[in-house]
Amino acid sequence: MLYYISSLFKEYTFLFNVFNSPVFRSAVSLLTAFLVSLLCGSWFITHSKWFCAQVREFTPSSHQVKNQTPTMGGLVILAALIFTALLWSDVTKPEVWIFLSCVIGFAAIGFWDDRRKISGNKGIPETAKFKAQLLVGGVVVLAWYFFCAPPTELSIPFFKSSASITLGYLLLPWACFIIIGTSNAVNLTDGLDGLATGLLISNFGTFALICFCAGIGSIAAFLDIPVTQSAELSVIGAAAVGACLGFLWYNAYPAQMFMGDVGSLALGSALALMALMARQELLLIFTGCIFVLETVSVIAQVAYYKRTKKRLFKMAPLHHHFELIGWHETKITARFGIITTVVCVTIASLFCAGALIASRYC
Repeated sequence: MLYYISSLFKEYTFLFNVFNSPVFRSAVSLLTAFLVSLLCGSWFITHSKWFCAQVREFTPSSHQVKNQTPTMGGLVILAALIFTALLWSDVTKPEVWIFLSCVIGFAAIGFWDDRRKISGNKGIPETAKFKAQLLVGGVVVLAWYFFCAPPTELSIPFFKSSASITLGYLLLPWACFIIIGTSNAVNLTDGLDGLATGLLISNFGTFALICFCAGIGSIAAFLDIPVTQSAELSVIGAAAVGACLGFLWYNAYPAQMFMGDVGSLALGSALALMALMARQELLLIFTGCIFVLETVSVIAQVAYYKRTKKRLFKMAPLHHHFELIGWHETKITARFGIITTVVCVTIASLFCAGALIASRYC
C-alpha cells in the first residue's frame, strides 16, 4: 500500500524512491511483522480462555501438562503477515493477492478444524479436510496459472535449465499436490514447542531470497533459472519471517500458545506457493527436509503396521519417536532446527553469491 501511494508522488522521488527497492521493503516488512506479531501475541494470551483445547491424541503422556494451553495462535502470525503484506508490498501485483488468498483459504480450513476441536470434537473428518484443501488449492493454482503465466518448466536443483522438464498443463495438478502436501507436512511437524515455527523461519527466509533472485531477470539469467514474477514475494516472505519470530517469542518452550491448524495449514501452503512462484519447488525437499522426514515417518509407520502389525517407530511423527527414546523436546527442536538452518543457509548462500556476481558484472 505504501509502495502504491509513493508512486502517486513521482515529483517527490527524492523522498519516496526508497520504496521502489524490494530489499528496503523486505527489511522494514520483517521488522513491522515482528512488532505486530509481538503485540498481537500479548493480546491473544490475555484472551486465551477463548482458544483453550486439549492436546492432540496419540502424543506422549508428558504432553498432558500442556492441556488448556491456548491453540489457534496461528491467527497472530496471519494477522501480522497480512497486515504487513498489505502495508509494504505492491498491491497492484496479482501474485500478492493470489498469495494472500491462498493463506486465507487454508487458514479458514484450519480455523474450522480447530474450532471443532475446541468445542470437544475430534476436528473435521480427514476426507472433508482433504476436499476443502483440494478446492482451495485448485482455485489458487488456476488463478496463478492464468493471471501470472508462470514458466511451466520443472527446474532440477543444481542443474542447468537444459535439464528442466516441461510440464505444460500438468503444472496445475503438480502445483496443487505441492501446496496440499507441504501444508499437511507442516501440520504434522507442529507437535513440539517452537518446532514448526523455527523451521518455517529458515524456510521463509530462504525462499524470500530465492523469489527475489528468480524475479530479477539478470540474476535469474546468471543463475540459469526460470525468470518469474516472484520478486514482490520477497517482501511477503520477509513479513512471514518477522511474524513467525514474533510468534516464537511466545511459542518457545514452554509454549504459552500453540500454532494450531489455522497456522500450520496456512503457512505450509504459503511456503509451497512461494516455492512454486519462484519455480524452485523441488528445493523444498532440501530446505524442508524435516517436514519431509516427519511425513515419511507417518506414512512408513502406517504401512509397516498394516503389513506386520508391529510399529516401525515408537510413535509417529518422528519427533515423538525421539521423545520416547529419551530426548527432551528442546533438544529435538534445537537439533532439527540446526539441520534445517545448515541446509537453508547453504542454499541461500549460493543464490546470494549469484545475485552479488550478477549485480556486479551483468
